[in-house]
Amino acid sequence: MKILNLYACLGGNRYKWNEVKEDIEVTAVELDIELARLYQERFPNDRVVVGDAHEYLLNHYKEYDFIWSSPPCPTHSRIQLSMQNNREMAYPDMKLYQEIIFLKTFFKGKYVVENVIPYYDTLIPAQKRGRHLFWSNFIIPHYEERDVVIRDYQIPQLENHHKIDLSKYKGKQDKRKIGRNLVDYEAGKTIFETMLGIIKKEDIKQTELF
Repeated sequence: MKILNLYACLGGNRYKWNEVKEDIEVTAVELDIELARLYQERFPNDRVVVGDAHEYLLNHYKEYDFIWSSPPCPTHSRIQLSMQNNREMAYPDMKLYQEIIFLKTFFKGKYVVENVIPYYDTLIPAQKRGRHLFWSNFIIPHYEERDVVIRDYQIPQLENHHKIDLSKYKGKQDKRKIGRNLVDYEAGKTIFETMLGIIKKEDIKQTELF
């Protein structure tokens, strides 16, 4: 199975995929060269591309069986409301919705687009699970919210929670923000298991037709 992991960061969503299925080929795309380096250390068998995930999706989507995309969330977050008088405002980044529409229309495999619950009315219906929204062509399972207090965590707690070492990061992003934005790995595992189960059922059904 060929998998595309977009805006990969440190691979929170991807951490336990090999516990579910060993024979997977994962391509991870991350713009931050330092995060890409640490992702490669964490997942040495994955192919890591340093570049624009949005453009990579457009140019390579046909090469994959499953695509997970977690576009940047700050311009959609409800924090925008609480911070509106203290910083320069920004338009919501519509790349999120561009990818949802594109995948829904043109991609033949299974996909997941993940983001925060926005401060505005969601423009395309989504599946709410915990503190996240998911757009997908399969039902996202309900999972235990292991990260319900993560917004209160400091760096040592985030490192323990996600099994990461942020001291190795030498880039410009805020380390606490990096840790807070990671998808909980148990959620990633549950969603991945569900996707594989659906594909298996579809394969069996297709076989029975012939």
